[in-house]
Parts: sequence; C-alpha cells; structure tokens
Amino acid sequence: MRASRRSSALIAICAIVVLAVAIPVLAADPSTPPGQSKPDKSPNPGQQKKAEKAAKEAKTPELAITVTGTVQQATDGKGRPTFTLTADGKTWGLSAGPSWYWGDKNPLAAYVGKSVTVAGSHHEGETEIDVETVNGTAIRAAGKPPWAGGPWVVGSTHPGWKPWMADGKPGKGHGQAGAPGQKKDKTPDATESETPGS
Repeated sequence: MRASRRSSALIAICAIVVLAVAIPVLAADPSTPPGQSKPDKSPNPGQQKKAEKAAKEAKTPELAITVTGTVQQATDGKGRPTFTLTADGKTWGLSAGPSWYWGDKNPLAAYVGKSVTVAGSHHEGETEIDVETVNGTAIRAAGKPPWAGGPWVVGSTHPGWKPWMADGKPGKGHGQAGAPGQKKDKTPDATESETPGS
C-alpha cells in the first residue's frame, strides 16, 4: 500500500510539473517569438506618413524670407524642372507648388536667367523657399492653392488620379432614369398580355 501511495504522489507531482510548464506555453501568442513582446498595432500607413510630415513641420518654425539673385533651372531625377537661386553664397531651392501640378508651365520658368527678388517662406534650417512673390508680383492667387483638393478637384494631372474617375464620383451617377435596371424595354410583350384561361 505504501508503494502505491508513493507512486500516486509521484504521479501527482509529475502532473503538477507538466501543468506548470504547459500552461504558459499554451497561453503564449504563437505570432510572437519567445522573449519578445507583441508590438502595438501600427497605424494606417497613410496616417503614419501624415503624422511624420506634421511632426517634421512642427519641429522647425516657418520663417519669412526675401532674397535677390539669378534664377537657374535644372531637372530632377524624373526629368521635371527644378529652380534655384543663389544669394550671399547660399543656394536656395525655389518652389511654386508641386511639380506634378505645373508640369512645363511652372511660373518660375519665366524668370530663368534673370536677376529677381523672391519673397516667401522656408522652414528654419532648410534651403527650400515656398515662393509667394517674384519682384513684388504674386505667382498665384491668394487663398487655397489650385493643386489642393485631391484628384477629384485637380483632375488627371494629380498623381492620385485613376482612369475610372473620369466617369464622376461614386454616388453621383446617372440618376434613376439612367440607372442600368431602368434601361430595360418596358413595352409589354403580346405573350405577356394574354391572361391564363382566356
């Protein structure tokens, strides 16, 4: 009887040890390697980029600037025109808005090779000027810039434009009369007008 008590006690101890090891293993997240905690769910990549851009812009204040020099033109890696101006030994990049919007019609192109006075703003520590005026003349109308509003407002030149957008916004369709289900021939068939039993 003593031997059976010992074997029962030994079995109970082994069962406790097995449970002590198995419970944490069974409760562990299989997608996380041992010894590492599961990372927080990352935000939407688009929202993350917006947050990073806002953080970058918040780091340095925007400063007003006026410089005088000769406007030079070059092209970037994608073949789009870029504009610079050197004043007091420092070269400034000039921006009149996104290059995808202007294409070959950038208002700064009219000043290439000319000595001008440019006024605008830049972020502290950066060398790109958001140009507002050239020789006292505004390069675009005041208010919301013409490239704002996304592809629905700007149209096919916007980098987010898709060919299906040419048909209009979803929900701004053809109306009830032009809806696909409404285009069926509504004239009654001669076979449909007969009633059963006649």
